[in-house]
Amino acid sequence: MSAAAIPAADGPAPIRVVVGYGFWIFLLSDIVMFSAFFAAYAVLVGATAGGPGPHELFDLKRVGIETGFLLLSSFTCGVSYVGAQARSQIVAQAGLLITGLLGFAFVAIEVQEFAHMIAEGAGPQRSAFLSSFFALVGCHGLHVSVGLLWLGTMMAQLWVKGFRTDIMRRLLCFNLFWHALDIIWVALFTIVYLMGTLT
Repeated sequence: MSAAAIPAADGPAPIRVVVGYGFWIFLLSDIVMFSAFFAAYAVLVGATAGGPGPHELFDLKRVGIETGFLLLSSFTCGVSYVGAQARSQIVAQAGLLITGLLGFAFVAIEVQEFAHMIAEGAGPQRSAFLSSFFALVGCHGLHVSVGLLWLGTMMAQLWVKGFRTDIMRRLLCFNLFWHALDIIWVALFTIVYLMGTLT
């Protein structure tokens, strides 16, 4: 191949590529952090110090409802982005609103679960198992709560600024974040709740 046929570098990568790459690095670092929490939980799940374990504490029916809310919110989040790509304020805003309501319901059930466990004397200070449980599940719940604040911001920006290129990039990053939280929750539901109560 001649030198003339080789494409010349013409400056930095487009901002869409840079933002996407940077956000994927953030998501991967988040997954590494959750992996450490999962590893700690796996090591400490049997360290109940004579206190209650997963069989006594977890209510699969309630967690199943919680899981349904979060998985459905992932679908409505995707619908919101499809609506934004179609430049439809109604579809985009409705999708984000329903996503937010489902996410809020998820957090409310989780807070209720934590409050019930603490009231029963099964707080994070009771045993190493409970410390690791509250750290893992609480960290995920904190991410969902932050995601709800981000969602509200995106709704306002879409309404005021419309479907500008930078707003669409932010909405895409929000979708990636929300879907990543769903994937982490599926792993959490399987490893913590299902394996904890069915094995």
